[in-house]
Amino acid sequence: MKILVTGISGYVGSALAPRLTRAGHDVVGFARDPSRVELDVPVVRGDAVTGDGLEEALTGAEVAYFLIHSMERASNGHFDSSERAAAENFARAARAAGTRRIVYLGGLVPADGPASTHLASRLEVEEILLSSCPDSVAFRASIVIGAGSRSFRFLVRLVERMPVLIVPGWGTHVTRTLDERDMLEMLTRAATNDRVGGQSLDLGGPDTVSYRELIDRIGDLMLLDRPTIGLKHLTVTPIASVVSSAIAGEDPGLIDPLMESLNKDLLPRDDRASELLGVRMHSLDSSIEHALREWEQHEKLAAR
Repeated sequence: MKILVTGISGYVGSALAPRLTRAGHDVVGFARDPSRVELDVPVVRGDAVTGDGLEEALTGAEVAYFLIHSMERASNGHFDSSERAAAENFARAARAAGTRRIVYLGGLVPADGPASTHLASRLEVEEILLSSCPDSVAFRASIVIGAGSRSFRFLVRLVERMPVLIVPGWGTHVTRTLDERDMLEMLTRAATNDRVGGQSLDLGGPDTVSYRELIDRIGDLMLLDRPTIGLKHLTVTPIASVVSSAIAGEDPGLIDPLMESLNKDLLPRDDRASELLGVRMHSLDSSIEHALREWEQHEKLAAR
């Protein structure tokens, strides 16, 4: 079948498209700058925020992956306004094209509702897309453990570059991270699995850890002795985000909303996704070791 992959120049889209091609699908990409796409697939130039190119890209597509996340501030407000516009334009174009299923990857939501603008925006996008095509599926995930995951890379850089790690109050909150391999397998199977249509499904690995434990585990597997100090009264502030971003070499516009999301537990509601899609989940240690090995194929890490 013809499948559209938006965000094909990004981390998830560039890894997902080859898997879909190997599964026998005709993949078409969608990107603002096709020159950034290194895959051997046709790519339509466009912008979901303005709607440009969507009609062409979705023509004949039975399934479409919405992998567009706009963390940067928009000219007319915050990133959530850009995400809302992109989702509404995409939903409208998908309905007009007769697309059967949209597959969306968003973020886990705390049990009592979104804890940040970042997660609230993800939830709003999910609702817009699910309402547009009844057979669609939305996945929610916490931190993805993979060599190209910016959240994982941020944590690795902090562990690598700080001799003593100061963990704010959010360090006691818990989550279940997701192995990149499991994420890609479930996204791939979601294109054709009849059991997941019309649902919102949470994704998470088998291990529940606090963010402080996650940082310690990364340090241990990097063979680094990095003592962590938990300061429960220290909260996430814009200054803390800027400092952490500078140490890790990341964009504060990305790190600020991500850190804001850590103020509550982020746990899957259930494990139906892996059961419905028939995917066995990797352990946390296996995930971290695999991600570090892949990273080191291109760049050496301290003490590895």
